[in-house]
Amino acid sequence: MRMIDLIAKKRDGLPLEKEEIDFIIKGFTCGEIPDYQMSSLLMAIYFNKMNEEETINLTMSMRDSGDILDLSSIKGIKVDKHSTGGVGDKTTLVLMPMVAALNIPCAKMSGRGLGHTGGTIDKMESIPGFTTSLSLDEFTKQVNEIGLAITGQTGNLAPADKKIYALRDASATVENISLIASSIMSKKLASGADAICLDVKVGSGAFMKTMEDATKLAKLMVKIGNSLNKKTIAVISEMDEPLGMAVGNSLEIIEVIEALKGRGPKDLMELVMCLGTQMCKCAGLNKSDNEIKRMLEESIANGSALNKFREFLNAQDGNVDVINDYSILPTAKSKYEVKSVKEGCIKHIKADVIGHASMILGGGREKKEDSIDFGVGVVLNKKRGDYCKKGELLATVYVNDEKNKEQALSEVLSAFTIVNHEVLKESMIKKIIE
Repeated sequence: MRMIDLIAKKRDGLPLEKEEIDFIIKGFTCGEIPDYQMSSLLMAIYFNKMNEEETINLTMSMRDSGDILDLSSIKGIKVDKHSTGGVGDKTTLVLMPMVAALNIPCAKMSGRGLGHTGGTIDKMESIPGFTTSLSLDEFTKQVNEIGLAITGQTGNLAPADKKIYALRDASATVENISLIASSIMSKKLASGADAICLDVKVGSGAFMKTMEDATKLAKLMVKIGNSLNKKTIAVISEMDEPLGMAVGNSLEIIEVIEALKGRGPKDLMELVMCLGTQMCKCAGLNKSDNEIKRMLEESIANGSALNKFREFLNAQDGNVDVINDYSILPTAKSKYEVKSVKEGCIKHIKADVIGHASMILGGGREKKEDSIDFGVGVVLNKKRGDYCKKGELLATVYVNDEKNKEQALSEVLSAFTIVNHEVLKESMIKKIIE
């Protein structure tokens, strides 16, 4: 079997067999197949696409390229949750304590952010002392003891995906649904969960800009998971404006804690309740959606979700005093107000523009090796559908390094579209795919 023949086969629009895909992934992972040949194949896949069978085989081959975690020592059905990424997406940190408070084990491996998309691990590391590096034994022991652990991904989890993604990023072949689906699902399947709940974002701040593309991706990932005997459900949720009010690591942690205290933004809590309901169903909770939602709401009302978050922080060496004293978190030196230049109703807040403003202030990474400034970011004062007067506060921008301040302030203002007619608020949840 020769790589050049397989490149030609895909170039000509023919499907690759499982043995051929295994040969490619094994050879590329161990260094026998050079980058230039893999780049050529990725471009052929980008233009000629892969069918479902090819995509499932690619996912399995990438899953099998490294460690597959054994979480069988954790009692109960383990449900993993994954988001395709967005701006202000702190869902995991509100959702997991609520679900764990219902005695459903939450064992999650999370990643860091890149570009305008924030990472759960970055948010957690803004809490003084918090450790995101747990061994597998520590990870499973913590889930069995308190029902919740979140750790960074292991270095050898789906290593083929890491190598391939770097090439996709450099060769303009990222935006292919089969490559996206196999990348996400190979890591999820290697992470050892029994079931998977996917949050597929759609909109200006998401990777999938249209409902058509988001639906295709969601259906394909659900098909992959279910075909490999992992109960998989996808929720398609909106990312046309930032989720919640806060964008930036410390700022989002404050919003997480406020949400667990019962003061969460409406859009964030709508999404959390939907994802939590689907997670509980995946875990075998035999109740109606409305009953599960009431149980999740009760975990907030009775303080059990907040208490679970406190246990989680304590177990991973985070400073639990942050729950009642936000000044413990990294803070920005300066804050600047962005005010409306006209009167009207807010039609749109471009999530990607707000995310970029936060990133250039230091709240995100342009390159993987960039460091994060935990204290900076943007807090919205208005959301889509809200009315504002001329001169009224739209957002507050938190700044440490003044170098990019003016650009960030300009971008935040430009993100708001204000019209002279009423704008209806829409549901966060666009579709659920099982």
